[in-house]
This record gives sequence, C-alpha cells and structure tokens, in this order.
Amino acid sequence: MFSKEESRQLRELFWTSFGKSFPKKWILYDTKIKGFSFKFHFDTKTACVALDVEEDLESRIKYWERLESLKSILKADYLPDAIFEEEFILDNGKEISRIYVQLNEKVSIHNKNSWQIVMTFFNENMSKFESFFEDYEDILKD
Repeated sequence: MFSKEESRQLRELFWTSFGKSFPKKWILYDTKIKGFSFKFHFDTKTACVALDVEEDLESRIKYWERLESLKSILKADYLPDAIFEEEFILDNGKEISRIYVQLNEKVSIHNKNSWQIVMTFFNENMSKFESFFEDYEDILKD
C-alpha cells in the first residue's frame, strides 16, 4: 500500500521515464479539433491509449459519425483491437465518446516491473492512432 505522496511520486517518475525512453512529440492534446484529443491512461489496474471526443452533444455526434464511417479502416489498417464506445462515462461522471485500445496484461503504475511493458504499449499504439489521424484528418475536420 502506498501513501498518496508515494503514489504521486511513482506516477511522476513513470511519466518522466516514459518521456525520456520515448522522446517523441505526440499530437495528444493539439489535434487542432476542439474537444478531440488523444490520451494515455495508466493506473493501478489498467493501461490504455484513447481518442476522446468531449465536445457538446451536437459536435460529439458529428465527429462520432465520421469516426464510425472510418471504423473498418481503423481496425483493418491500424488498430484491430480498437474498442468503440459512443457513450463512455468518465470517473467524474462526464459522458464522452471514446475509441481506445487497452493493454490486456495485469499492470500497475505502482509496480515498476510493469512499466516497460506499458511504455512500449503506449509508444506502439499511440503511433498507430496518430498515423490514422494524420491520414484521415481532413475527413475528421470541418
């Protein structure tokens, strides 16, 4: 069991180590589409790479329809294990739409032995998400 401070330090160390191990400028939050972002998630149970659509309902529907039209391409050419959830509820109760790939191994940000697996997973899958986004950005934008 870790104190909040120990947990915070481990999380900070993980993200610093990830940045040093894979020094790449990720698109992540700067997609140039409002409410459309890529995210890494790693906690004490899971790790995933996600594409979140967090805009107002009208915009979410518009972007989700465009993403759905590209679903077969995304799954065939980039991320075969991508999960599409039109209605995804965040821990804070906010509803978004999300496409994500989850690591199917038992990992924890508190266990340094699982860090390399997660870092590699993040690097490979975010690169694929970004390639998809760059190839189809014109369709996704207004």
